[in-house]
Amino acid sequence: MRSRKKIISVIAIMVLSCLAMSFVDAVIRPDYAVKSIIKVMLFLTLPIGYALITGGIPFRRLFTFERKGLSRSLLLGLGVFALILGGYFLIGPFFDFSKVTGALQNNLGVDAGNFIFVAIYISIVNSLLEEFFFRGFAFFTLKEQVGRRFAYLFSAGAFAVYHIAMMTSWFSVELFLLLIVSLFVAGLLFNWLNERNGNIYASWMVHMFANLAINIIGFMLFGII
Repeated sequence: MRSRKKIISVIAIMVLSCLAMSFVDAVIRPDYAVKSIIKVMLFLTLPIGYALITGGIPFRRLFTFERKGLSRSLLLGLGVFALILGGYFLIGPFFDFSKVTGALQNNLGVDAGNFIFVAIYISIVNSLLEEFFFRGFAFFTLKEQVGRRFAYLFSAGAFAVYHIAMMTSWFSVELFLLLIVSLFVAGLLFNWLNERNGNIYASWMVHMFANLAINIIGFMLFGII
């Protein structure tokens, strides 16, 4: 049975958490460690707390590992990795990426000295946190309560919009719009992978490879490699 209260609660948690992180990124601008703690509280602690209070959200199934689809996800992750790096080398000369490192240093305290630690966290931990929040919590719950189409669009849209405040000062308008569209498409892909596998491991693997490719670009921008 659909629960109107549950639907509203899940959407409210999604919207308020994304707005709160946007405020943190755009206004407060703490260093990356503080930002990560706030994000864990909003994207992990809040959904788990809600599930404990209301019940009916079987998070355990999200972490039930099955080998089904593992090789497909691995190959897809490698393909996404190659696509992102190839896209960077292809279109990089036509866009200005110089603002990225400056924004990271000024807004988050991330520089060449600590970027390797941030990169490891982003690739492994942050990707899992986002998969749990946008797919495990939002997509699976809304799909069950509202329907497949709304769950796909809302989860992918929230995933893309969430990154707006973070990246507004990083890129030109054209590249920024391209990235937002790419994030929305990625969100749809992640939802599809999870729907097929019944857990979040598949999308997490692809997300890790995508973040790894982006971090390699970051190493190049910082002059580390």
